[in-house]
Amino acid sequence: MPAPAPLTRPAIVAADTINGADTAWMMTSTALVLLMTLPGIALFYGGMVRKKNVLNTMASVVAICAVVSLLWFAVGYSLAFTPGSGTLGHFIGGTERLWFAGLDYAKDTQKVAVSHIAPNIPESVYSMFQLTFAIITAALVVGAFVERMRFSAMLCFISLWTMAVYAPIAHWVWEPNGWLAQLGALDFAGGSVVHINAGVAGLVCAYVLGPRAGYGREAFTPFNLGLTMAGAGMLWVGWFGFNAGSAVASDGRAGLAMAVTHIAAAAGALSWMFAEWMVRGRPTLLGLCSGLVAGLVAITPAAGFVSPRAALAIGLIAGVACYWGATGLKRLLNADDSLDVFGVHGVGGIVGSLLTGVFASKTISGVEGSILIQAIGVGAVLCYSLLMTAVVLWITSLFFSLRVSEGPELDGMDLSQHAERIA
Repeated sequence: MPAPAPLTRPAIVAADTINGADTAWMMTSTALVLLMTLPGIALFYGGMVRKKNVLNTMASVVAICAVVSLLWFAVGYSLAFTPGSGTLGHFIGGTERLWFAGLDYAKDTQKVAVSHIAPNIPESVYSMFQLTFAIITAALVVGAFVERMRFSAMLCFISLWTMAVYAPIAHWVWEPNGWLAQLGALDFAGGSVVHINAGVAGLVCAYVLGPRAGYGREAFTPFNLGLTMAGAGMLWVGWFGFNAGSAVASDGRAGLAMAVTHIAAAAGALSWMFAEWMVRGRPTLLGLCSGLVAGLVAITPAAGFVSPRAALAIGLIAGVACYWGATGLKRLLNADDSLDVFGVHGVGGIVGSLLTGVFASKTISGVEGSILIQAIGVGAVLCYSLLMTAVVLWITSLFFSLRVSEGPELDGMDLSQHAERIA
């Protein structure tokens, strides 16, 4: 009997076609990626802001998790991960999975819904795995505008941004009908979809909102770098789900993705540390934490395509590049990107995406890398995110004042936005 034709859109299949090991790994990966945001990003960012803004930063991350989850359920998943129709389908998905319609499981008939992208696991698991990526991408943007954006405006902005920016880019890159996927752009786990996208969006927010009161004139002492280190540790561990989970299987490729992720993180931490040591005369905990994240960011697009030795090179390059991004480039751009979202995630995503074109191994992945195609993908995501983030901020400003006034900002966002504070 000939093998059934590959699926080209979500479908209902016999439950016995589901791979139990793959499903178990993907459910574990989903939990690991959610851990990266709650509490990973909340602690990582919360430790770096000033004491009077810690609770607002954490509240923003929790609220984003909730609002993006419901938007993904209602609209986002369908727009990102269904094929769409006609020429438009190359740019945005269709409506067949709005409100998770069709994500069925029928015990009596032993039928279950699967995505054409991951037919070996239930679609309910795949949609939840991709939800955690949408959540963390939106949460990363917060780091660029902490300590000054009004909470109500933030909720409106993130809601519109997730639908107008994140979902289309995810469709371009990860849905087989997306135009960048058709072009052959490689992004295993989110170098462009997550990191370049969040980094550029954060930079636009920093420009539009303007610098924090006292920026460049007074020291902004972090509240507790111990919290930042705890958050960085959760990011390192959770990233195994982020990258190895993107294999959508419990197999050799997932195992290799886990190995290269760890190697790149370690290389990035040491590379940033030594660069900082040479320039400033001493290593810092914040530098080590930032460097490991830089290595993780840069290996993300390459994780399923490269060898361990290539991962070492990517991590070493990313550590130095992102250190410059958070220092020299930041000064050149003259933007108060508060927690270096563009310097680490934007620069790291660009470096990693381009190096994927250099180091991608056909033996490992079955595909060849092209630095030209990778550059096209980087440029497209960068330009679209830049333009549409500005549009979304403008729309948000029609309904909400984007920034708190000077008095509440000086009092601290915890008190002015939530009537709470750390004792």
